[in-house]
Amino acid sequence: MSSQPQRDQRVALVTGAARGIGHSIAIRLSGQGFLVALNDLPCNETALQGVVNSIRTSQCDEESAAMTCLADVSVEGEVERMIDEVVGYYGRLDVMVANAGLLHRNLIVETTAAEWDESMAVNARGTFFCYKYAARQMIRQYEEAQQQGQVLAGLRIIGAASVAAKRAGTSLGAYSASKFAIRGLTQAAALELGQYGITVNAYAPGGIDTEMLGQIASGTAAEMGNKPDDYFQELKDRTALGCIGETTDVSNLVSFLASEDSKFITGQSVRLQFPWLQI
Repeated sequence: MSSQPQRDQRVALVTGAARGIGHSIAIRLSGQGFLVALNDLPCNETALQGVVNSIRTSQCDEESAAMTCLADVSVEGEVERMIDEVVGYYGRLDVMVANAGLLHRNLIVETTAAEWDESMAVNARGTFFCYKYAARQMIRQYEEAQQQGQVLAGLRIIGAASVAAKRAGTSLGAYSASKFAIRGLTQAAALELGQYGITVNAYAPGGIDTEMLGQIASGTAAEMGNKPDDYFQELKDRTALGCIGETTDVSNLVSFLASEDSKFITGQSVRLQFPWLQI
C-alpha cells in the first residue's frame, strides 16, 4: 500500500530511530511537517513501532505520517531494499538522516578485530550505504524534475559524526576512526552531489544525554576507580556552557540542516558543545 505525499510534503528517512538521538530526530522532523520513515534493527521493532505510533497519534492518527523500515544498515542489500520500500510507499525521498551507530570502548591495544570490524561496518560502511542509495534516488528525482522543466529543492543527506570525529579520545580508537571516516565521506559526497542540488552535511555532537554517553561514563569510571557522575561533572566542566546536551539539541540542528534555510551549507560536520581544543 502506498501513500503519495501532497505536493508540499517532504519525506525523510531516519536510521537508528528506535531510541536516543534518532528517536528525537524523527519526532522533530514529523513536527516540522515531514512524512517520516523510521529504521532500526529487527530486534528493536517493538520500540520502533512505538515511535511510529506516537507520531501517528500526534498527527491525528494519520497512518501515512510514519512508517517502519527494518534493516541492518551494515548490509548493502538491506539498505537498498529500505530505500526502495520508502520510495514505494511515499513515492519519493527528500531527506536521508544516516543516524545509526554504535560504540565499542576499549584501548587500542585491547580492541579486538571483531570490535574494530563492527565499528566500521555500522558507523562507516552503514553511513556510506545510506549516502549511496539515497543519493541515487535523489539524483533520479532531480533529473525527472529537470526533464519536466521544474526546479527540485530541499534534497538533503545528513550523517552522524561526533566530536570524536574532530579529535580522538582515549579508549575510543575504533569509534573515532569510524567517525573520522564519516567526515571524509560527507565532504566527498558534498562535492559530487552538489550538481544535483543535494547538500550533504553531518552533525558532530559532544556530550549528549543518551545511553551511549552512559556507556562511556561507566567505562571511564571503571578505569579511573571513580563514579560515572564524576565523568559527567568533568565533561560539564570542560564545556563552554557547563552542561550536557539533550537529544533535542541535536534534532534541532538536524531540523535546520533539513530545511530550506540551510540550502547554502554543504560538506560540513557541525559541532555541538565541543569540549576540547578547537581544531
